[in-house]
Amino acid sequence: MKPHRQSLYRAFRCAIRGILTAVQTERNMKIHIAAALIVFIAAALLQLDRIRWLFLLLAVAAVFIAELVNTAVEAIIDLISPGEHELARVAKDTAAGAAFVAAAFAVVIGILVFYEPVWEWIQSLTS
Repeated sequence: MKPHRQSLYRAFRCAIRGILTAVQTERNMKIHIAAALIVFIAAALLQLDRIRWLFLLLAVAAVFIAELVNTAVEAIIDLISPGEHELARVAKDTAAGAAFVAAAFAVVIGILVFYEPVWEWIQSLTS
């Protein structure tokens, strides 16, 4: 395959198309987007500081990246191994496992970030 230079515009267009394809075809991407919106709304309502926002943004980005890579791996495996094959299963399961680890990591980060501000908010309601 001959390498070719592509314009910055074309590179961005391809990247956006890949993201949109994942959002349109992958149920988990839709779930992660909904969860991220809820998290960001809660963070705004609780007026979290920049460091807490940074941790939330990094966790959400890690989940999105893992899901995008998982989607790409699944597409490649489906292309090169349309039938059932043990190595195809291993590749798909491993990519899905990476996405799961990222999502679990994000949940832990969310708990650590929100615990204190939510607790303080609850206490302010009762006093």
